Amino acid sequence: MSEFSTETVAALTDAGWRPRRSVNVEAWRTHFEAEGCVMSPAAEEFLSRFGGLDVRISGAGLERAREPFDLEPMLCDGEEDRFVELSQLMKRDLFPIGVFGGLRYFLGIDENAEVYLIETDVRSFGRMPDAMDAMILGRMPVRVEVAN
Repeated sequence: MSEFSTETVAALTDAGWRPRRSVNVEAWRTHFEAEGCVMSPAAEEFLSRFGGLDVRISGAGLERAREPFDLEPMLCDGEEDRFVELSQLMKRDLFPIGVFGGLRYFLGIDENAEVYLIETDVRSFGRMPDAMDAMILGRMPVRVEVAN
């Protein structure tokens, strides 16, 4: 029994994912930790399983349109200050994991494996593994209040 829906497994498989996939995360850790971002064990586990996948989906979703996302943290290069500031405001270790909807939104994950959509506000897709299903099936992320 998979931790993901059948549709999610199909989309991930199309992007090159396989069960027990493992990629080296050290280059991402080194780059972003030098800029103040903390790679939590949850971020390390997520990126070792899914880092580098480019998920090409579209069409109607359950609650919103399904949009492509690219789990390449280096697409967040130059936005480290945003992740560091949000980490401080949210009191979480928020680590960049990629982009969503082309390059319109950034994706981050915290130490509790909660996946966030970041632009001018912050929204949550929930915790893994539900977050992956939410992104692929087109569920609406929930707005997160961030104290200034």
